[in-house]
Amino acid sequence: FFSSRPGVYLVVSGPGFLHALGGMANATINCWPLIVIGGSSDRNQETMGAFQEFPQVEAGRLYNKLSVRPSSLEVIPAVIEKAVRTSIYGRPGSCYIDIPGDFVNLQVNKSSVKYVECCLPPPISMAEHSAVSKAASILALSKQPLLIIGKGAAYSHAENNIRKLVDLCGLPFLPTPMAKGVVPDNHPNCVAAARSTALQHADVIILLGARLNWILHFGLPPRFRQDVKVIQIDICAEELGNNVRPAAILSGDINAVTKQLLEEFSKRPFKYPSNSEWWKRLRVKMKNNEERSKELALQKSLPMNYYTVFHHIRELLPKDCILVSEGANTMDIGRTMLPNYYPRQRLDAGTFGTMGVGLGFAIAAAMVAKDRAPGKRVICIEGDSAFGFSGMEVETICRYNLPILIIVVNNNGIYTGLDANSWKEVLKLGNPATCVPPVSLLPNSHYEEIMSTFGGKGYFVKTPEELQNALKASLTDKETPSLINVMIDPQSERKKQEFPWLTRSNL
Repeated sequence: FFSSRPGVYLVVSGPGFLHALGGMANATINCWPLIVIGGSSDRNQETMGAFQEFPQVEAGRLYNKLSVRPSSLEVIPAVIEKAVRTSIYGRPGSCYIDIPGDFVNLQVNKSSVKYVECCLPPPISMAEHSAVSKAASILALSKQPLLIIGKGAAYSHAENNIRKLVDLCGLPFLPTPMAKGVVPDNHPNCVAAARSTALQHADVIILLGARLNWILHFGLPPRFRQDVKVIQIDICAEELGNNVRPAAILSGDINAVTKQLLEEFSKRPFKYPSNSEWWKRLRVKMKNNEERSKELALQKSLPMNYYTVFHHIRELLPKDCILVSEGANTMDIGRTMLPNYYPRQRLDAGTFGTMGVGLGFAIAAAMVAKDRAPGKRVICIEGDSAFGFSGMEVETICRYNLPILIIVVNNNGIYTGLDANSWKEVLKLGNPATCVPPVSLLPNSHYEEIMSTFGGKGYFVKTPEELQNALKASLTDKETPSLINVMIDPQSERKKQEFPWLTRSNL
């Protein structure tokens, strides 16, 4: 039910506008269309210290594709059309429209208003044929190819053509976090379980709407080969060549360009052999990593670790649920443990790494699902530190009776915490403001009671059996919001990474 049209956000002046800046930046950097309409001080009070006066248009320019104040009431329709068009054309992003307070009661002759028709859908651009041919030639000569699917592919609804490309050419692929599900994570060509090996040793990489930013380690050594050939496909021409000089650049809509590649390979068939040494190497690495994760997931010791928790969640979650995830280890490990089978059904901290978005994302998704896909469940999985940013939004969830399931994976801290006994020992050293580690939170905090306070259902669980029972009860009840507070080992962490100094870049 993703429409590709912008969301609209109305905000008050001054502090209200400032609080919205984070959302504008988040939308622009994540390439999501958004229109923000903000009130501002009366024009005749500018520079006088008016109520909530702030240079909003100027400030908005850093965070938006367009930041503008209509010069009169008459031009407002034209300005709105331009903002909508700007937000969805090219690389999507946020646009800000400033409405002075004196406009509210101002009147003009209706005949003088400049009405314009709503903008057409974005034009579909295609790559030059010579570039498509060059890309196909490079790929045909590759020994260790890799396809990286970015969220630009999800945005352009390219899943059918990309699936055909993967199957036709037999290519191993990696999805970026919010591209999970464009091709299902359980597809045999998905090599997410061998991510580091795939990135480090691929000799040809096709970027389908993915940017070579921090999430992909900028495309640079040691995470990539020095001589890697990059075939870059992106709707934003300015993105082509960032950080790594591409061997082939295909500027255009991801879906349209993928179709061009399919047409090219129909003329000169290419099928990467499934018995190649590259595939054998990837499969061995995948098997080893999956076995390590499974070993951690099946541990019987208490408190539970992350992998045990996600193992039981994975067994019971509906395949078609909308999955919202944020946190530190919670989001990183959850991305590897919880598969996505459908496109555009995962939301997380994204390219901007924004914290505090989880419950807001879940509320928005549940409101849309309520109207367009009744019965679709929204599951929000948070670390305890992430839940702390916006936990009181459970009141909003209960007020609107949105059957969101929130799972808080609680390790008493940020990355690591202290158990109750260690906490007591630390307090003996003196003032907690100076003695308690800054990443530690109060042990065994009962976040589920916040949900219960507002009429939802809360569960405090410590064992796999309690977790299973709480999950089954929450998923069976399709009318009531619920929160499962899952206590885990405060020292539980990710399994050892090949490049621990860049762990955070595995988002």
